[in-house]
Amino acid sequence: MKTFWDERYDSEDYVYGKEPNEFFAETLRKLDPGHILLPAEGEGRNAVFAAGLGWKVHAFDSSRVAEYKALSLAAERNVNILYSIADVDDFDPGDYKYDVIGLIYTHFHPQVRSNFFKLMTKCLAPGGKIILEGFEKKQINLSTGGPKDLSMLFSVEELEKNFDGLHFEYLKAESITLAESDVHNGRAEVVRMVAIKS
Repeated sequence: MKTFWDERYDSEDYVYGKEPNEFFAETLRKLDPGHILLPAEGEGRNAVFAAGLGWKVHAFDSSRVAEYKALSLAAERNVNILYSIADVDDFDPGDYKYDVIGLIYTHFHPQVRSNFFKLMTKCLAPGGKIILEGFEKKQINLSTGGPKDLSMLFSVEELEKNFDGLHFEYLKAESITLAESDVHNGRAEVVRMVAIKS
């Protein structure tokens, strides 16, 4: 049986486009390549971009349709990525530590989010960074993307609690104009974060 995300991604078009998220790309370009984890990566736009910069990429998602499209995009761009099928509530990094973790529009219910973000902090290497962009709670009134469940949207205060063991290089709610696809297009209310593990 197809999942919601299998159905969302089941088309020739890339639902969120083939180009990376702007904030993610801008931040990643400033860093020396290492090992990066991209949870709930979908069709691979950010993973393929990172691989093109020389990062060793591990991405995962629950959707096999997304996996197929991500690997197809990687082949099209002549880069290699490791892509796994996993849900966020059963992903197990083992003892592996990542230099960067990209959380781009990774919206989950609060209990899942809290546990998962703790796991992400745990599997971040010392000196490693988390790059996050997601919809802020004011996005609930807009039609430019995001869940229609207020509890799944972000606030600066909640992210401070979720990542209280990290140092925030950047953490701000912003009004931006999205132009990623027909789904993410127009004025949007987001939170952007870059946090480092001491």
